[in-house]
Amino acid sequence: MNRRVLLALSAAFALTLPWVVVGGATTILPWLTSQVGLGYQAPSVLATLSTLETVFVTGLAVLGSAFLLAWAAETAEKDVPQAFAIAVLAVLAVAPEYAVDALYAWNAGTPRGAEAGNLAVANMTGANRILIGLGWAGVALFTIYRAGASVDPAVRNRRGILSDSVVLDREIGLEVVFLLLATLWAFLVPLNGGIDILDMVVLVGLYACYIAVIIRGDVEPDMDHVGVPAYLQHLPKRLRIATVFGLFVYSGTMIFTAVEPFAHGLEFLGEGIGIPSFFMIQWIAPLASEAPELIVVVYLVNKARSTAGFNALISSKLNQWTLLIGTLVVVHSIALGHYGVLAFDFKQEAEIWLTAAQSFFAVSLLIRFEISVTEALTLLVLFLSQVLLEFIIIRDFVTLPVSSTELLLAYTIVYVVLGVTLFVQRRREFWLLLRRTAGTIGDAMSPGDGRAHRADD
Repeated sequence: MNRRVLLALSAAFALTLPWVVVGGATTILPWLTSQVGLGYQAPSVLATLSTLETVFVTGLAVLGSAFLLAWAAETAEKDVPQAFAIAVLAVLAVAPEYAVDALYAWNAGTPRGAEAGNLAVANMTGANRILIGLGWAGVALFTIYRAGASVDPAVRNRRGILSDSVVLDREIGLEVVFLLLATLWAFLVPLNGGIDILDMVVLVGLYACYIAVIIRGDVEPDMDHVGVPAYLQHLPKRLRIATVFGLFVYSGTMIFTAVEPFAHGLEFLGEGIGIPSFFMIQWIAPLASEAPELIVVVYLVNKARSTAGFNALISSKLNQWTLLIGTLVVVHSIALGHYGVLAFDFKQEAEIWLTAAQSFFAVSLLIRFEISVTEALTLLVLFLSQVLLEFIIIRDFVTLPVSSTELLLAYTIVYVVLGVTLFVQRRREFWLLLRRTAGTIGDAMSPGDGRAHRADD
């Protein structure tokens, strides 16, 4: 094996080993002692760690697993369509967010869980807004900044202040259209008094249709991969597939198990310095659970694979905005023991409308398949200013003439107005996008060899 590849793989696995030891001793050892009947309760190793130590150990595991996950996805591109490989990466990378949000949805179905429904929605909306407000905007700015030190074909230099832009792969048109459909439906979710079975059918159905299309796509020609993916792609096919599968399972397991104590540890640290618990659940916990995804994307951008990085972010947003919302009512109903709507209060209705409005504006930015520095900064400033102003209102640092809910509705209007303006200005490009996507879906669903060929512009 190439020395550099061996060192890279060893370093990534080494980052996860402390959590393997701690997590294994916390779960496997107590189970074994109970099976052999030793007659005493084995202590939890995790309980002996301080909050800061827990955050450190689980944070290292998340970091190492994110690299393994990215390498697995890049290697898989040799055998499956790139869009499908990225979709798998996106699902695994945001699996921790599913786990955290599912926990709140489950608690909402217990006798004392009335407030948990609000927490589930708060956590979900926070995660989705972070993905766009920090993820999309931050990665666009990082891509353009990085291009100053190296050549990146995805960066287009223009005259004028803040005019440089990141050019996106036109193959993501399918994801953009499905994301728009899910966003339009999300505006309707609060009107039914909560997340119900109809929301599940529509949103999960949208994602199922999306997967059905991309899985029938063509495997792209070999790309010029370097490092670990380049080495793994030259393995014999059976060994390569087994390696990719093993990396997906291992990294997914590490992320899934480590992120909850990582998120809760950050919550405790935040509460220790006076940050409200509800605010932590909406922002700090999702930020922790989104960490693997953001690490993977920064890794791809740093390899001058900016388009793949953006594809991963958009795919993550799509599956969170469909699967995450749609499956909450299932978890909630299982906890209840019967079907039940996941209800929430008016504040959370406003949170959903704001999240949908941000998504609507973000989609309008992608119609031309590029995002400029100005547009990225607009996304970032709108996101940060709303979070900061809400925190000021919650903590009563300054008396403002609006309530927290009114602030959410005001930002919703701003996002919608900006989005509608861009859709009108770019209506020709939008219709071309719809036609192209219709061709892609038609090719994928048509009889024949079962391979999709995305239509040319």
